[in-house]
Amino acid sequence: MILLGISIAPIVLILIYLNKRDKYEKEPRELLTKVLIFGALTVIPIYLIETYLGNYWTAKYNYVNNKLYIAAYDAFIVAASTEEFFKYLVFVIIIWKNKNFNEKFDGILYAAFISLGFATIENIMYVLGSGAGTGFIRAFTAVPAHTFFGITMGFFFAFAKFKNNKYLWLSIALILPILMHGFYDFILMSQHPILLAFFIPFLILMLFIAFKQMKNLSETSRFNPKNIS
Repeated sequence: MILLGISIAPIVLILIYLNKRDKYEKEPRELLTKVLIFGALTVIPIYLIETYLGNYWTAKYNYVNNKLYIAAYDAFIVAASTEEFFKYLVFVIIIWKNKNFNEKFDGILYAAFISLGFATIENIMYVLGSGAGTGFIRAFTAVPAHTFFGITMGFFFAFAKFKNNKYLWLSIALILPILMHGFYDFILMSQHPILLAFFIPFLILMLFIAFKQMKNLSETSRFNPKNIS
């Protein structure tokens, strides 16, 4: 039970914080819970596809010994592309045409909840398998990182919904989180000392961008009293 608590606690705190940032028109708890659950359920197809992709590399490219090539494949193709695609799919199916997606900040909130749904199951698996120390480290690394990927995805979903060039923004909503996630994993999987030196600065950069994105969409909310004439 202690390990389970360590796994879930940072996610619960971030969920509460994100919901508080939605200042002007609260989203239905039932819908937030729904996307959180479906985000968690993406673990099933993601696990199956990641296993297949990992086995595919082993079968076809087992002669490749370059650690950076292997790390790049695992990071960008196996992990980032698969995980971000299914988060994106949940958003498109449940939220994109939902009447409650009626302001920009909603994009960030729903996408982050989906991402943290996945992160909940992933975190439980890692912490139960590796212990409290892993839980502590992931509370300040992997869990916030999944939040940042979700915020960025939702930011561009909001642009797609409420601005011109819908298909451009929809493409960026998928591609940019994949690149962010891929680079995050690539740094760790490569274990290259030069790349590892960029890990903390990269986390800080993502944190800065996430706060800017939340501030931007909160200030330009159609329900912000400043924007109601």
